[in-house]
Amino acid sequence: MGSFKRTKLWLGLAATALLLVGCGQAKQSAKKQVIRTSIDSELTSVDLSKTTALNSFTVLNNVDEGLFRLGKNSKIEPGIAKSYTESKDGKTYTFHLRKNAKWSNGDPVTAQDFVYSWRRTLNPKTSSQYGYLFSGIKNADKIQNNKAPVSSLGIKANRRYQLTVTLESKLPFFKLLMGFPVFFPQDAKAVQKYGSRYGTAANKQVYNGPFTLTKWTGSNLSWTLKKNPNYWDHQHVKLDDVKYSVVKDPSTGLNLYNQKKLDMNGLSNDQAKQYRHNQNLVTRKQSSSYYIAFNQKKKVFQNLKIRQAISMAINRPMLVNKVVGGGAIQNDNFVSKGLAVSPKNGKDFTAETTAPASMTYNLPAAKKLFEQGLKQVGMKSLKFTLMAGDDYDTKQLTEYLQSALEKLPGLKVSLNNIPARVVLSRQADHQFQVTVADWFADYADPVTFLNILTSKNPSNISKWKNAAYDRLIAKSNDQDADKPTARWQDMIQAQNLALKDQAIVPLYQSGEKWLVRSKVKNVIYNTAGPNYNFKEAYVK
Repeated sequence: MGSFKRTKLWLGLAATALLLVGCGQAKQSAKKQVIRTSIDSELTSVDLSKTTALNSFTVLNNVDEGLFRLGKNSKIEPGIAKSYTESKDGKTYTFHLRKNAKWSNGDPVTAQDFVYSWRRTLNPKTSSQYGYLFSGIKNADKIQNNKAPVSSLGIKANRRYQLTVTLESKLPFFKLLMGFPVFFPQDAKAVQKYGSRYGTAANKQVYNGPFTLTKWTGSNLSWTLKKNPNYWDHQHVKLDDVKYSVVKDPSTGLNLYNQKKLDMNGLSNDQAKQYRHNQNLVTRKQSSSYYIAFNQKKKVFQNLKIRQAISMAINRPMLVNKVVGGGAIQNDNFVSKGLAVSPKNGKDFTAETTAPASMTYNLPAAKKLFEQGLKQVGMKSLKFTLMAGDDYDTKQLTEYLQSALEKLPGLKVSLNNIPARVVLSRQADHQFQVTVADWFADYADPVTFLNILTSKNPSNISKWKNAAYDRLIAKSNDQDADKPTARWQDMIQAQNLALKDQAIVPLYQSGEKWLVRSKVKNVIYNTAGPNYNFKEAYVK
């Protein structure tokens, strides 16, 4: 996926928050406050301990609330915590919670709800792919490795409405994390009541945010965010409903928009060109990386030359300009452009890394590498299935990749385009040969990408392993955590190493072009973390 919160250190470092349309507090005139929007894939889960999908985190960002919220321009705003104090060494945070926060079932939101949620997510039995985000919180790594009980995690409910978090070392991005849904509270009563069904449908969950989730059965292609009357700040929530419809065919989405059945709709590449002069066209940048992951449990994909050849056979300028929809940009890194800049010279992270030759299109060289790689593994040809989502843009992408890669001598690529929920499940279980995957920044720091390539990270779906890489990331998160320049260099070296060893094959950084009606105001969009905050949105 992938979150947010900028500490003072990181404010302004990323192209993070973009106010889509309108600003200020104009007088509302619409009788029914409803925004209707399309989305390109189904909702998979609203269990914050288990989900990995961006769409799920975006929903959770609006139906639940953590210690902080992310407002306009990624500004940290009060959430369930009305205030907090930080120790001089930056290792201890004490949060004072508001007493009028409630769950949608009427239960109060207490400090214990945070303790329970964090422990549940981090418990190895939960198998959360996001447990690694807790690294740096006292005993989190030991708990993940079954070397300490989950009760030893550095979070404590001092009183009903007071919470203390203890870190092992100062985390530069700790406040950013507190706004990410993985760190939101959970009502133990609801988890226990619904058991294995928890988070699998709208009525198998409770909510403490500005909205509640309704009309989602767990498998249908539409759902509604409804204003939550139990929310502590409900008087400042203007919308009655945000209605989502899954639309995988761009022509269908555009027709619904033109028929005034949608207020916000994403466009394909061709549609974006057609509507480039439309006054309602909005560009949404994304802190993302779309990439090819090889299942390196399979011997053939452990061969570096084969991985390099596949990367070199891809014409990335053509890919971003002719194939991929929206405002996609070429990025020869795993870390996204515009996410963070050097503490020393202000340069973007990606400007300081070094892309290897395999990231540049060169078909003759790719053919030679591929032949050499096949010879090394004792094969004369290679067949594999490329697994990816079944939305329109992903189908266009995989068809291009199939055509480009089959120019390598002896390579046959079959496509398997399936629903996003199935893709995520099979990626997590490593049930694929080659897959198109994506990662969206959880917060505005390069390590939000780099962490997932470490050998023990559950989101490392390729199973690439490199001891030197692991050491560099560990150093950046621990020894150099409070040394900004040294930490930056650790991350630069790690990125260069992963690229040189072709851990994955970066394809592009995504962007989107949307048509958004001018009556839609104050929707906050952030490139890192859950994209949308509808708390203060309204229809004029």
